[in-house]
Amino acid sequence: MQPNDRGISTLHIILTVAAGMAVVLGVLVFFWHSHGVAVQSAGGGTILTGEQKAYLPQLEFTDAHMSAAQNFLGDSVTYLDARVTNKGMKTVRRLDVDLTFVDTLNQVVLRERAHPVTPRTQPLKPGESKAIRISFERMPVDWNQAAPSMVPVYVEF
Repeated sequence: MQPNDRGISTLHIILTVAAGMAVVLGVLVFFWHSHGVAVQSAGGGTILTGEQKAYLPQLEFTDAHMSAAQNFLGDSVTYLDARVTNKGMKTVRRLDVDLTFVDTLNQVVLRERAHPVTPRTQPLKPGESKAIRISFERMPVDWNQAAPSMVPVYVEF
């Protein structure tokens, strides 16, 4: 390659820019992967500690019922309203719940993961019970109109 009027070859410029982009890309991938692993381990089905597993039965769901309403665009939105109670002795700062909807033959038609307690909401203190509402934009046509089964799958203190 021929040097330009400043004495730097075009190949040298291309290699320098490529190396800089590779470093930036590497840093982005590292941070993206680190964040992705944290999100996955926080609710993606990874291994819970013994303490977390032992605490899941302390979380009880009651008064579950479904309702529907029209949103401002005229579309139907379906709601699950329920109460979650912390029967344990620890403050829950995050709770993930698997919801399973079935049809009239008791076959699964929809599985969703809900997050009724997050770092953005008020924690659930020991002995406390609170109302939760989870909305669904689209429900399967063959859903039996009943409330889903609710199984806690992840808890953070």
